[in-house]
Amino acid sequence: MPDSLKLEPIGHVRTGGQMKFDAPHQPDSESLDRNRIELLAGQNYELALQDLAGFDRIWVVSWFDRNTSWRPRVMPPRGPAKRRGVFATRSPHRPNPIGLTCVPLYSVSGLLLEVGPLDLVDGTPILDIKPYLTTVDCFPESSLGWLESVVAADQLPPPFNIVFSPLATEQLAWLLENWGIDFINRATKILSRDPSPHRTRRILMLSENQFRMSCGAWRIYFTRQETQLEIQKIAHAYTPKTLQSPENQTIPEREAIIEFTEKYLSI
Repeated sequence: MPDSLKLEPIGHVRTGGQMKFDAPHQPDSESLDRNRIELLAGQNYELALQDLAGFDRIWVVSWFDRNTSWRPRVMPPRGPAKRRGVFATRSPHRPNPIGLTCVPLYSVSGLLLEVGPLDLVDGTPILDIKPYLTTVDCFPESSLGWLESVVAADQLPPPFNIVFSPLATEQLAWLLENWGIDFINRATKILSRDPSPHRTRRILMLSENQFRMSCGAWRIYFTRQETQLEIQKIAHAYTPKTLQSPENQTIPEREAIIEFTEKYLSI
């Protein structure tokens, strides 16, 4: 048996999301989001895609190329802050960082596949594509293991209500209107379920009733009063020196962050 295996990408994902927070931990089945998978030219992949268009869903096998390490026990983003064996989770931090996503397939044209919501960031390498088969891939009566209680809780209405301060409302509207940046929808879905401090959900307790949630480059500051959360303000993760450094010109959303800093620096 070989000690190592050689894998080559067959293509890449095109989602527009540059940071890990832009990609949900699992595809949102209710989302109408459209994404693309572009296969590489010169490999006869046009022929390999023949007959795929008749399937409603496909399995996408990917490589989490931005992960450089793994842990035998990880803290899943769903459920209580408890570590689980990595093989009992869908964590991307694995011995071999292979991803497996079931996604709706809308069309196949040449080397381009139009697909539904993905849990991958832009540029993620694709290793393989397989058709989803309801006859062999679907086992609805199977146990969900430790996730049983988590899924049951998700069926209930979110226990936390979220309101926004005037400042946070203004900041979020400015980001959306001027830069098309919207991380708050996903953030509020997470917070409305469980705003407690959690490493994987990037929620940190700063003081007795002050919390911060990291959303990629952005930071949400909020307070909690029983079952109500107030989003107080938005900030970002970078110092002026970091933003201006020639070595950091490729920071995602850098220009938006610089303008945001100039506009809200004194607040």
